[in-house]
Amino acid sequence: MTCRVPTVLATQSRRGHIATGPTVIEVTARNAASPRKDQEGFDMDISVSDTSRAGRSTPARPFLSTARGTLTLTLLCAVAFLDFVDASIVNIALPDMRSDLDISVQELQWVPSAYLLTYGGFMLLGGRLADLLGRRRVLVTGTVVIGLSSLIGGFAGSAEVLIGARLAQGVGAALMLPAALSILTTTFEEGPERHTALGVWAGVGGLASAVGVFLGGVLTEGPGWRWVLFVNPVACALVLPAVFALIPGDRRRARFANFDVAGSVLGTGGMLLLVYALVTAPDQGWGSARTIAGFAGAFVLIVAFVINEQRSPHPLLPLSIFRVKGLAAANVTGLIAFAGLIAMFFFLTLYMQTVLGYSPIQTGAAYLPLCLGVGVAAGISSQVLTRTGTRPVVVAGALVASAGLYLLSRIPVDGSYLSDLLPGLMIVSFGLGAVFVGVTTAANAGVPAGEAGLAAALLNASQQVGSALGLAIFAAIATSHSQHLLAANSPVPEALTLGFQRALLTGSIFLVAAALIGLRTGNAHGDAEHRTN
Repeated sequence: MTCRVPTVLATQSRRGHIATGPTVIEVTARNAASPRKDQEGFDMDISVSDTSRAGRSTPARPFLSTARGTLTLTLLCAVAFLDFVDASIVNIALPDMRSDLDISVQELQWVPSAYLLTYGGFMLLGGRLADLLGRRRVLVTGTVVIGLSSLIGGFAGSAEVLIGARLAQGVGAALMLPAALSILTTTFEEGPERHTALGVWAGVGGLASAVGVFLGGVLTEGPGWRWVLFVNPVACALVLPAVFALIPGDRRRARFANFDVAGSVLGTGGMLLLVYALVTAPDQGWGSARTIAGFAGAFVLIVAFVINEQRSPHPLLPLSIFRVKGLAAANVTGLIAFAGLIAMFFFLTLYMQTVLGYSPIQTGAAYLPLCLGVGVAAGISSQVLTRTGTRPVVVAGALVASAGLYLLSRIPVDGSYLSDLLPGLMIVSFGLGAVFVGVTTAANAGVPAGEAGLAAALLNASQQVGSALGLAIFAAIATSHSQHLLAANSPVPEALTLGFQRALLTGSIFLVAAALIGLRTGNAHGDAEHRTN
């Protein structure tokens, strides 16, 4: 008896049974060598057995419940942790970098901004390359780039070398993160298994943003600021063997004759120019000719990119992906929410160090309770959304985080950690964990496997643009208010604190806006069908 099984069944399950009356078609996908492979590179064993005597087939065992599945998720979360930590770990080390390398204030801002620039600018290209060239191949390339560039940055003897290394780090991260997230969404079946995996992933992302500040403080006060960069090559050396051991090899190769070169240039150029304009706007002035020209140029390139994608037979960004219900709303929600949340770390760190006089390690330790709260909230949210859907989790998380930021916006000049910082940080942590889990799950629900890397890149690009947007807007608000107060002869600590207050209050308003936009996101419960408008 001959049975034909659609390839999609093999790509959606590592082991499945299809009941057809008394006959069961058993499909097993594994990574061993075999002459029969599906389009994703998995081997296909198809056997037919009569179950009229047995009664019913044995339920498939979820991949996540296996030892290999757990190790795979651990590896992918380690990649996420490495990427998210890099965005925050250098912040506390900036004063020591400036002193050691004799860097000007204007050059110093490019140490964190250079990473953000290429991370956000190349994210879309990195995600699409993962789909076309192979996800493991792109993940390995990004890991090597981050390891080597971090090593060069750690030995840097000048601002130029350090900033160049940070630019390269951003490119590596733009390759690593969408590749890792798309591996996750195509490895674990859509439904409770994938929701659990995405919940763990999102929780690790939220934790890393806070842990990075703590690690930066410990390393800066301990072995020195260079170790905030030297820690990456060590981590990459541990990640690479695990990638080859756990992630299946890439069988497919892209046809570069069909590669969208024009779209790649326009899309990457537009994103780079947009992030650059956002990063430099506070220093150049929002109304300066240079800032206006930057935003205008980014707008022209992005419009040209969209037109090119509509006409290209093989677009870098297939616009059909936006037919997935709620995907666009989930990305916009993430953009607005990250604008408020990531800026919180920036301003609270400045407040603790410049107003309260905290040391780097004290500042980092102040975020430890937030790390715990994010982990707890992420775990709870990943379970809750299987019952309520992602929409209530996103909306509730954004509103809770907004309440926490509002409380933090009332910090006084002579503030106390226990009474003025800890309550707001804990409230924010619960909202942050929920937003990470809800948005990540909603933005990947119903996306076809062949566009998983693209969906991951869109989500992470929106988060990076949101981070740059938030820092640019809130820094301008804080600086303007503080300078106005200083001109009126207010004491420096008071002027700085009131500026931070206004920025945090604006972040709270952004999160309310994110909650409202979150009402338009898809409400994924775990059903496997693609949701389209």
